[in-house]
Amino acid sequence: MLEFNNVSITLRKDARSLIKNFTFTLKEKDKIAIIGEEGNGKSTLLKAVAARESINSYVDIEGTILTKDIQIGYLEQFLDEKWNDNTVMEYFLKKSYNDEVDYSNYDLINNIYELFSIFKLDTSLLEDNHLIKTLSGGEKIKMQLIKILVSKPDVLLLDEPTNDIDIPTLKWLEDFINNSNLPILFISHDETLLENCANGIIHLEQVKKKTECRHTIERIPYKEYMEKRLGLLTKQEQIARKQRSDYQKQMEGFRQVYQKVEYQQRTITRADPHGAALLKKKMKSLKSQERRYEKEQKCFVDIPDVEDAILLKIGDINTIPNGKMVLDMALDNLEVDGRILAKNIKLNVYGQEHVVIVGQNGVGKSTLIKKIYEELKERQDIKVGYMPQNYDDMLDLDKTPLEFLIKEKTKEAETLVRTYLGSLKFTIEEVSTKMQNLSGGQRAKILLLSLVLNKNNVLILDEPTRNLSPLSNPVIRDMLANFKGSIISVSHDRKYINEVCDKIYELTKEGLIIHNENFL
Repeated sequence: MLEFNNVSITLRKDARSLIKNFTFTLKEKDKIAIIGEEGNGKSTLLKAVAARESINSYVDIEGTILTKDIQIGYLEQFLDEKWNDNTVMEYFLKKSYNDEVDYSNYDLINNIYELFSIFKLDTSLLEDNHLIKTLSGGEKIKMQLIKILVSKPDVLLLDEPTNDIDIPTLKWLEDFINNSNLPILFISHDETLLENCANGIIHLEQVKKKTECRHTIERIPYKEYMEKRLGLLTKQEQIARKQRSDYQKQMEGFRQVYQKVEYQQRTITRADPHGAALLKKKMKSLKSQERRYEKEQKCFVDIPDVEDAILLKIGDINTIPNGKMVLDMALDNLEVDGRILAKNIKLNVYGQEHVVIVGQNGVGKSTLIKKIYEELKERQDIKVGYMPQNYDDMLDLDKTPLEFLIKEKTKEAETLVRTYLGSLKFTIEEVSTKMQNLSGGQRAKILLLSLVLNKNNVLILDEPTRNLSPLSNPVIRDMLANFKGSIISVSHDRKYINEVCDKIYELTKEGLIIHNENFL
């Protein structure tokens, strides 16, 4: 089995500990989820097992990770872009993108075709020399999983397997994880998948303003873990605050007595030596009592220091009347690079409707949502904000978060942005770091914050929750559910769809089909 013995991982650039003294054994039927905020070391922990060479340049690792006689199946968060000019067939017949084709891998073709069928991938992708760069994100994820499974691994490490996967494949993935005889260690931001699959949790946190790391290991389901954690933290905080409240009352009474005795000592006459002796004895007793109180205070239960969820709220916007038509779209063909993805698309959005578009990978959802943005962005009667799936399309990565978000160079504007970034758990250093050095989740937060600061009343969102942690996503869902404007979005996040959206459209090759919530 996979074992971690007293493992510590430290960032070289600032000596910040990501993981300290971590000991854990992945057992036979474990389905363990690693959770935590962005930048806390989740992916680094998996890479320490399966891709040590990729992190050696920026972290130091101490302790031992035992993988002897174990075949590790590792799904990376992103498929290396250097595969882009290889065909799908070459991807399966090569070990690395720059290798020659290994024809001995043809023995695996039957298994590959079988898994293509299970994953509902078109086998023409194998047969018609399709290049990797022509595939959707979801298709790439499915191919990575297939390549891992044909190698017959003993242990699976999955880094965000739900990224870009459509809802039918999400459900398949849940069944696969639950029914697999393999032990699985996985990272996911999809709370539904966590609730349905994880039988244990590793929670990585950065506390005390990201100066200390902490990990929690519980072999219980995700929902039970979150409820237990909340209960323990609430109880701990109640005890800690009551102790401090009682102490303050106790000290107030003590100070009153102390001041009274001090006053009596100053005013007593020399003619009363007996009284002076009594007061001296009383003062000595009070000082002893004070030392006892101080000793008791050191034993108080700590007020919980946790890595809280982010805070973000949309302020006042120009409300859109419910009857106002925000979008009236009719497309004969939805095309990309001359390839027709879907036909006869009609979509009307009114007022404060919250619309979501779902559909199979590769059908053109991101292409459609981008066309919607292009159609609406110049409108003068609405204010449109756009969050693409590729954040780099809207961010200037050479700028810092402050430089990107501050529109007016005033002290008040800078203070406002700094306050918001603090509520999103950015450190002082991260606020002044170029965005190219930030994680995908941090970039997502910056884009969401820009929508808030710009007071957009129409939001065009492509997978808005995909890179945010399970602790942050409920905050984002609540914010968007209460948004008093239009939302037109693409998502596979079932909690987002249920809690935020009032209309569900499925994009198919023949156009948009409206569904109710039972579709999920």
